Amino acid sequence: MALPTIRLATDRLPPGPWIYGRQTEPAPGVENGSLVEVLDDADRFIGHALYNAQSDIRLRILARGKRSELDKPREFLLRKISAAMRLRKKVLRLPEVTDAWRVVHGEGDDLPGLVIDRIGTTFVCEHHALGFWNLREEVEWALGQLDQDAHVIHRVPKSARNHEGFDPQEGGGEPGDVELEITEHGLKYPVRPGFGHKTGWFCDQRDNRKTIGSLAARRDVLDLCCNAGGFALQAAAQGAKRVRAVDLDEVVLDRAAAAAELNDLPVQFRHADAFDVLREVRSDSRRPDLIVLDPHKIISGKATLEVGRKRYLDLNSLALEAVAPGGLLATFSCSGALDVPSFLGILFQATRRAEREVRLIRQLEAGPDHPQRPEFPRSRYLKGALLAVD
Repeated sequence: MALPTIRLATDRLPPGPWIYGRQTEPAPGVENGSLVEVLDDADRFIGHALYNAQSDIRLRILARGKRSELDKPREFLLRKISAAMRLRKKVLRLPEVTDAWRVVHGEGDDLPGLVIDRIGTTFVCEHHALGFWNLREEVEWALGQLDQDAHVIHRVPKSARNHEGFDPQEGGGEPGDVELEITEHGLKYPVRPGFGHKTGWFCDQRDNRKTIGSLAARRDVLDLCCNAGGFALQAAAQGAKRVRAVDLDEVVLDRAAAAAELNDLPVQFRHADAFDVLREVRSDSRRPDLIVLDPHKIISGKATLEVGRKRYLDLNSLALEAVAPGGLLATFSCSGALDVPSFLGILFQATRRAEREVRLIRQLEAGPDHPQRPEFPRSRYLKGALLAVD
């Protein structure tokens, strides 16, 4: 069956997998969420994409060049997901250290708008594009070909519902009631796949949790915005003198406490706001000498960029004031709209405000199961810095 066509307003295909509304010609009659063929303004075939006139991201490019590439969408998805899984299993060998890892990282795996995490025996499919929500049965079929025993959950985050202009009433879109344990670098965590933030587990911070934990021996550690307690537990497991973990979300805090009990690790948990805690701690006689600052996504897009930059500046300034001399600050941003140079600039501006001297020990990012395409730097959404503070 012939696919509908969308014509670009130029003879050049923009770099990266996103094409915005201003770059396309009007397409009356094409249903939102459709798989389409993309033509340039001279009617030459460019590739295949998912179309949505409700979104500013009008087209999400799936393939370029071959007109037959999407003749069988199921087989196409199976090829793409199989290649992504092979990278994680055979090359990165992630199952040797964890049973919670990212199978498909959207644009980084040439499936823009689709995220799939493997969490224990469950695949959690997070749909950021209406087109992939419409293809969820095909996605589930492909996953079943690769692991017939795994459970599959589909969810649509609130941000995607708003940006893509749909409400997934039919077919659910919410996770089932599944409770399981995962293992990561030797520690166990209770997880409900698909519940809470993202897919239920922050796979992206896996390697950073171990790295920061390895620096915690004999240190007083303060883990802010701790979520499920990954940084705090690694610090306690690797010999920290004291570990305090803080979050404003009581639900995730309870799960973090359950994980600490499961692993028999001494962590003090507190339900509080990170700003309030830092204001208290900076005047303590006994200040922490390792602070982890991993806030939620503060900047959601251009509209919140300036307000978000100020919030990052305020939060990091307080953290720098609170850390003991000779201590460490591991600080992160998961806001895709904030690039790495801008984030580092905020941090060095915060050092001047806090009147502290720092040295950048290393830059931190998501694990290798979150690959990036060079022409799409926005996929490098997680950025972090490890600072030595004098």
